[in-house]
Amino acid sequence: MKYAKQILKIALPLLLGGAILYWMYRDFDFQQVKQVLLHEMDWTWMLLSFPFGIMAQVLRGWRWRQTLEPLGEKPRRKVLVNSVFLSYAASLVVPRIGEFMRCGVLKRWEGISFTKALGTVVTERAIDSLLILMIAGTTILFEMTTFGTFFEKTGTSVSGMLSGFTWAGYLVTAICLVAILVLLHLLLRHLSFYNKVKTTLAGLWEGVISLKNVRSVSLFSMMTIGIWLCYFLHYYLTFFCFDFTAHLGIGCVLVTFIVGSIAVIVPTPNGAGPWHFAVKTMLILYGVADEKALYFVLIVHTVQTLLVVVLGIYAWLRLSFIKNSSKS
Repeated sequence: MKYAKQILKIALPLLLGGAILYWMYRDFDFQQVKQVLLHEMDWTWMLLSFPFGIMAQVLRGWRWRQTLEPLGEKPRRKVLVNSVFLSYAASLVVPRIGEFMRCGVLKRWEGISFTKALGTVVTERAIDSLLILMIAGTTILFEMTTFGTFFEKTGTSVSGMLSGFTWAGYLVTAICLVAILVLLHLLLRHLSFYNKVKTTLAGLWEGVISLKNVRSVSLFSMMTIGIWLCYFLHYYLTFFCFDFTAHLGIGCVLVTFIVGSIAVIVPTPNGAGPWHFAVKTMLILYGVADEKALYFVLIVHTVQTLLVVVLGIYAWLRLSFIKNSSKS
């Protein structure tokens, strides 16, 4: 039974993401993707986006050190950064396991309590979620005019959009919502389990409240903004890779960025499936043809995922050469 549950935890997210991708690309001409990759895409912009994707993870590692310092821990930055690289790559195999993996790396290489480290990760995620909600609210507020103009010019109404939604579209949306609810249920179950263990709860709480004792709140804030600015630029620059998205304004980029960030809550590897569906839908709202929107989400997501894989492999190799300070 135990092994069956572990298999399900790995298989279900893969099946969910795979099912959504199959539905989206069931009639897609993949031969045309080769044409786009080799002859129609400007790779310069994609390559320029890579440093920002890398820097976002580096800053996450540096910021993590700030939340650990109030606990009396001073892990090496190289261990922190490589643990973050590895965590993102691990989450491609088993969604959400990366957060636990980076805490495990810290325990093994630095001898830091797993539960304390996990508490600081919970704090980080709470701060990131708050920032995303603020950006989302501001974006929606400023883009209301764009949505209104679109509906006015096209004569589209909400009811009209819903009537044009196929049964499969409703099904995918419903599956995503159910997956989010299941994830929340599992998280609450795990938390209730941890709450039964006094030492674990104490370690988590100590990590959570560490933020109030951060040496420099302003530096922590700047790093948090820097992380998400890098994520945004990593995504924004990819719009210039294609002639059908290069002309779209920053408002469109912000809307699709926020929608994509929310979509990855659905537990699939790197948001595969839900991210494609959400971003493609919003691109169509901004006038991008259905087929071209599919090119964009497929290519951008695949290339950025490959970057995560490369960084994960690098981190795994790099950590193998770093001395274990907890045993020294």
